[in-house]
Amino acid sequence: MSNDPLTIGMLGYRFMGKAHSNALERLPMFFPEAPEVERDVLIGRDEEAVAEAADRFGFDRTSTDWEEVVDEVDVFYNLGPNAIHADPSIAALEAGASVFCEKPLAHTLEDAERMRDAARNAEGTAGIAFNYRFIPAVQYAKNLIDAGELGEIHHVRGQYLQDWLADPSSPWSWRNDEEVAGSGALGDLGAHTLDLARFLVGEQAGDLTRLSGQLQTFVDERPVPGEDGGTLSSGGGDSTETREVTVDDAYSAQAEFENGAMGTFEASRFATGHKNDHNIVINGSKGSLRFSVERLNEIELLTEDDRGFQTILVTEEDDPYIDRWWPAGHIIGWEHTFVHENYEFLTAVAEGEDHTPSFEDGYRVQELLEAIERSDERGEWVDVS
Repeated sequence: MSNDPLTIGMLGYRFMGKAHSNALERLPMFFPEAPEVERDVLIGRDEEAVAEAADRFGFDRTSTDWEEVVDEVDVFYNLGPNAIHADPSIAALEAGASVFCEKPLAHTLEDAERMRDAARNAEGTAGIAFNYRFIPAVQYAKNLIDAGELGEIHHVRGQYLQDWLADPSSPWSWRNDEEVAGSGALGDLGAHTLDLARFLVGEQAGDLTRLSGQLQTFVDERPVPGEDGGTLSSGGGDSTETREVTVDDAYSAQAEFENGAMGTFEASRFATGHKNDHNIVINGSKGSLRFSVERLNEIELLTEDDRGFQTILVTEEDDPYIDRWWPAGHIIGWEHTFVHENYEFLTAVAEGEDHTPSFEDGYRVQELLEAIERSDERGEWVDVS
């Protein structure tokens, strides 16, 4: 293993670019044994905007063309829209770099398959950013489930509820475009829930084998935002230019696990009053647990001899990752999940090992997303490929 810093190239500088750059900044302070990194190049189409972001995020230089720099870095972070996950990631892997890609793995199953195959044949490490796996309370819950504390798994219920598109006047964005995003709430939110379910109960219940899905779009077109943040006028009085919404606003699915357990999943961007309510409930023969990202330092647990649920604050020093942060009871936040996953991924890169969740995991989730869409189109239960 080389002692030289890992050079980082990062495609994307908005929401996820900020989250991962913050994680890279925090790593040396709280995980001093983490591999040293050099934030080399930040990549984006808008030269002025990417230069401003590079100054804030601590990158040495910028580029407006990923093809010019993808073979110049040790680690390539692909944080762009879903439709540009495949080609840059594959090119980076073929150039010998390790790749960390935001979820979902791609905007189509075919592109996800290409990425999975490229990772299988690559020398570098490939990982996908399912950051909710790295919440201490989620890791604590997985340890309980794997230890058999809940017994045989019977039910898995997962929801991811937001309301940022509930207002029909909320502006159109690339997340409303099937050609760029692939899907709406299904891929953006459902990918997280399906991966979390597989992560938590996979050892006990097996994988998802068949399902029945439904997709719904509530608003068919949205106003186009202008450069000043307002909406573009078409010049016809009070009328506003709009664009068609070509993805789902919500999905639901019934599913079956290998052991016969039932899965119930849904996500919505129209769940009024819910900002980032990602929750999961697991019922077993000996107990149950509940978890919500909006209370991410806690799990609610019922075990065999309990009369009711107890709330467990997962902030003790021996809880996963907590010894790196604050004394017991001093809670951590959403941004810390990115620190944890970057630590695990970059450590795997430095040691030349595989990372979990991998592109294989991302592909498996993509199969589930495709199966839900296929079920909705056919109006029937379908087997997962």
